[in-house]
Amino acid sequence: MQRATFLLGGLAAALLATTPANAQNTVKIGVVMSFSGQFADPGAQIDNGIKLYMKQNGDTVAGKKIEIIRKDSGGIAPDVAKRLSQEVIVRDGATILAGYDLTPNALAAADVSAQAKTFMVNMNAATSVITTKSPYMARTSFTVYQLNEALGAWAYKNGVRRAYTLVSDFGPGWDGEAAFQKGFKDAGGEIIGSARYPVANVDFTAFVQRAKDVNPDGIYIWVPGGPQPAALGKAIAERGIDKSKVKVMGQGELTYEEALKSMGDAGLGLITAFHYDYNHQSAKNKAFVAAYNAEFKRNPDMFSVGGYDGMHLIYETLKKTNGNTDPDALIAAAKGMKWESPRGPMSIDPETRDVIQTVYIRRVERVGGHLVNVEFDKIENVKDPWKARLPK
Repeated sequence: MQRATFLLGGLAAALLATTPANAQNTVKIGVVMSFSGQFADPGAQIDNGIKLYMKQNGDTVAGKKIEIIRKDSGGIAPDVAKRLSQEVIVRDGATILAGYDLTPNALAAADVSAQAKTFMVNMNAATSVITTKSPYMARTSFTVYQLNEALGAWAYKNGVRRAYTLVSDFGPGWDGEAAFQKGFKDAGGEIIGSARYPVANVDFTAFVQRAKDVNPDGIYIWVPGGPQPAALGKAIAERGIDKSKVKVMGQGELTYEEALKSMGDAGLGLITAFHYDYNHQSAKNKAFVAAYNAEFKRNPDMFSVGGYDGMHLIYETLKKTNGNTDPDALIAAAKGMKWESPRGPMSIDPETRDVIQTVYIRRVERVGGHLVNVEFDKIENVKDPWKARLPK
């Protein structure tokens, strides 16, 4: 305990020593996330969003040059993320922290943000509790509760009375399960069965059959990205579940672009709740997708838009503070900030510093020869419901 206090005291002293030099003509932003390892692609997509925003808006804000200092956490490594966050502040002179693709890393870095009093923009990590760990943090991605509690309420409103839940057996899956079940039950629905499958599971036949056997009106699935969504979609098709009679629903990763390519027609009719998809039909998003494709030869995804909007938040807060990087000034400027994103209208909740946005309900359809997520309903101005239940 004494050692931890000593280290934090040393960090604060180093920050005081470096502040005058940092306050001149450059704003240094430490971007900490996975640039290598299993999560390198999400990290690249967030970084592409950062790069595109800066290309479109320049690298100078309020008379200050913006400098990005990238640090590679290499995957799920909270100790590494914490150390790199400290180093980028103390050694490199960063006055803003950003990035953070994974919840354990973001939680570890939140301690640094809080104790070093450094403005932090969480561009992806989605567990609700993260933003409570530092008063200087804002988030530009989403929360698991925000999407899935809204989906549960929507399911009941749209005819599902008896639902079965099937989720990956780790933290985000548990959160998705709890969120969907709360939204669904609070609306009047009944959960008639549930199962959690092993994180590394590859064969979903038995799990899907078990869900089919209880004859639900709806099946809720939480699955991370990667190979599992395609395997689940194929198991649903092979077990003969008629999606015109049983609503098969989940968070957006279930019908990610790459998953749909692998799933083929088995994906048709799947319903998901998400905050962003490259197929979102707005002029702002069409321009964003065109620019992103021109620059990176691929479609943007939720990671890309989190990085893009994260840089927007940083730029706009600096404009409001006239380039002042005082953390209290920056977080005050971030609270209540509103803008039109490629995902649609969004804002930062002035009470929780979390994102408020539209949750889109999408169905997989074939359009122009391609399987895409087509929005057919939406819930506007959704706050994180988990935080709404915290004691005031």
